[in-house]
Amino acid sequence: MLAMITGRRIWPSYGPSKGAASIRDALRALRRSGIHATAGAVPLEALARQDEPPRLEAAEPLEGSQVSVRRVEPDGTTSFVAFLDGIQRSRVLAHAGTVPIVHGAVAAAVRRRERRRLTTWQEPVVAEALYAPLRALPAALAAALQEHCPMVDTFADEAADAARHPQEVSARALTAVQRAREGAEQELLTRWVREVAEPVLVDGGISANADAARAACAVGVVKSHRTLYVSGDTLGLVLGLREGERTTAIGLSTPRRTPVASWYLRLRTHEGRSPLHGLVRVEAARGEDLTGRADRISRWLLAERTPVALPDQRWDVMVYGIRECEQYLSAIL
Repeated sequence: MLAMITGRRIWPSYGPSKGAASIRDALRALRRSGIHATAGAVPLEALARQDEPPRLEAAEPLEGSQVSVRRVEPDGTTSFVAFLDGIQRSRVLAHAGTVPIVHGAVAAAVRRRERRRLTTWQEPVVAEALYAPLRALPAALAAALQEHCPMVDTFADEAADAARHPQEVSARALTAVQRAREGAEQELLTRWVREVAEPVLVDGGISANADAARAACAVGVVKSHRTLYVSGDTLGLVLGLREGERTTAIGLSTPRRTPVASWYLRLRTHEGRSPLHGLVRVEAARGEDLTGRADRISRWLLAERTPVALPDQRWDVMVYGIRECEQYLSAIL
């Protein structure tokens, strides 16, 4: 059995966060500045809205002239030796007049599997800071907070005197925290592909990281499908995949990302459920023998379905190694 994290908090043994700005530090700095904490603050992640509408986007076929279905026969073996994921937490700690001051914390880690146990590779990346439009704060308050806590200016390139809806300020802070989490994940992923170069499973896409997008060892799994890379009859083909079937690969390429090969894979049957149940999109480097590599990676993912990642609500599209990574990060953040 894989090692499991208990409910006990695991205190980090690798030193303080990069830029120590724990909630306790932040609250102490706010009190010194005469600002009272906001009671009952809800995590911003729980309030976030999906403003981008769901959409379909065409993509170029890489295996043949059109997208088709391939059956993948699982053999119960996997070559993934590690799992990479990150988490974030953010909430409004206080208000300076109408301006919300947000505390954000991010962490990312690679959990390496050896003899069916997961241990942390190198040190996790952990960072905490306060997020606010600095020029919208009273100068004395901004100076006092910066003296005691790392601060991220969420409107650094915009006019200070423009009136801002408090929810817009909070949303901008949430975006900045998301970027900090992505940065932590990318830092670890770059290190892994340069120093280890063994198969690693990444929660999310890999095209934002040029090193990983070109490395044969990195595989990304996308669990959500706000954008479906289909066109015409391909939509029914993708949503009609049966358990153990994949689409042939397509090419994904945008101006700010490195081109990768991608395909859809049905991990679990969706009979009687949403057509997205058990459906993931895989990203891997382009290269020779794409069909063979896509089949091989798909077999590895099918093998990773056990143990089941319950009780996580995303158990149908989440492998256990990624869930364990999230549990570890939640324990140290």
